[in-house]
Amino acid sequence: ITYPGSETTMKGYLARPKANGKYGSVVVIHENRGLNPHTRDVTRRVAKAGFVALAPDALSPFGGTPANEDEARSLFGKLDEQNNLNNFLKAFDYLHQQPFSNGKTASIGFCWGGAMVNQLAVHSEELDAAISYYGRQPKAEDVPKIKAQVQLHYGGLDERINAGIPAYESALKQAGTKYELYIYEGAQHAFNNDTAPTRYNEQAAKLAWERTIKLLNSTIK
Repeated sequence: ITYPGSETTMKGYLARPKANGKYGSVVVIHENRGLNPHTRDVTRRVAKAGFVALAPDALSPFGGTPANEDEARSLFGKLDEQNNLNNFLKAFDYLHQQPFSNGKTASIGFCWGGAMVNQLAVHSEELDAAISYYGRQPKAEDVPKIKAQVQLHYGGLDERINAGIPAYESALKQAGTKYELYIYEGAQHAFNNDTAPTRYNEQAAKLAWERTIKLLNSTIK
């Protein structure tokens, strides 16, 4: 699908349950490889769990995600930060306008997308659930703006990202934000990505996914 973005037309991949009806909507945000087959697969998994799932392509301003992963990765540093944030916020506008939307929204993101989920939680008052897999944390002073329920998944071996956990958790507690925080011992960064054998951790990925769907069922069903 396409939808109006900030100074660009956004491309995205949409999956939804076959049965007619109104469903909660989930914006799925890819890693720093762009909207690739793996992200499309995750998007279909969300739809099979009973939700409308939209995976926007952050690289739409450059014509979309290129097939070459190294080329895709190099484009992320060229994104305009504010426009990029707006492009994902506008995904919620698109979803709310669809006849199959029940008006409730969540977001799930991985790696680069996990950081984006944290930013969406800060900047969107209508987000019901924010689920971040090993994403960079928001600034502590921004945490009181979060209205969504937050669920955070981290690999125990992911030292760089995990360094930001204490400040984030402290700010969430201080703000009284509803949150769940899980650290999967022995798991690396990107442990959910089953197309990356060196990082994929089946046990951690399965447990994290069960927790993800449970939160979606309780917040946007």
